[in-house]
Amino acid sequence: MIFLAAGTQDGRQIAQLLLQNGYEVTASVVSGYGKVLLSGHQKLTVIEQMLDEKAMQKILQDINAKIFIDASHPYAVNISQTAMRVCRQLGIYYLRYERPAISLPDYEKLYKTNSFEAAAKKAFELGRNVFLTTGSRHLTEFTAQIKSPEQTLTVRVLPAVESIQACINKGILLKHVIAMQGPFSKELNKSMYEHTKAEVVVMKNSGSLGGSDTKLSAAIEAGIFVVVIGRPPLEYDNIITDSRLLIDKIKKVGEK
Repeated sequence: MIFLAAGTQDGRQIAQLLLQNGYEVTASVVSGYGKVLLSGHQKLTVIEQMLDEKAMQKILQDINAKIFIDASHPYAVNISQTAMRVCRQLGIYYLRYERPAISLPDYEKLYKTNSFEAAAKKAFELGRNVFLTTGSRHLTEFTAQIKSPEQTLTVRVLPAVESIQACINKGILLKHVIAMQGPFSKELNKSMYEHTKAEVVVMKNSGSLGGSDTKLSAAIEAGIFVVVIGRPPLEYDNIITDSRLLIDKIKKVGEK
């Protein structure tokens, strides 16, 4: 049995690859929306649950997992740290799939930060109208920087009830919430920036699959500021960056 930490587009693609090669998969997601996107195969079991260390241990033991594939988001380091720790304890082979980051160009209006808090502070230093593309999990850092009615935070989140509710809970007006699933083309990104009169775009370096390239190229074309939140540093036990090599790697592990 293979356990897959999913919830991203990477995770969904890896799940399909594993199923096509005849593997039985149990996948975990953290939202109902993620479960809907992933479900629908006889050999796939989807668990919708935030897994702490104890819950992860129990599930992995219950399903007799032999391999743990970590395809969680590049910024979800807590999940990866817990997974590596549990896999070492239980003797389960851990394999991290890490989507490649994009190379950042030499753009005079681009600023790099190492945290959401620093990104929020820098964004509102650069402009009064900020377009946030990092989802609904770090809204507090940005709403805390709003000191004047002249400041506007536009938030782009997944079209899920919990994401929209998170925005409402933080006092963000629905007219400043864009609920759509990406990734988006450069043209659509640029159109959104222009429509909302964005002066600053805040983004993660989530790689091309996460739409980072088109977010950035659209901002450059629009001539607006960009604040990029760097990936948290983490040393993984085993890592692979090419999903095409995944099945070969799993077969080799299975032969041990």
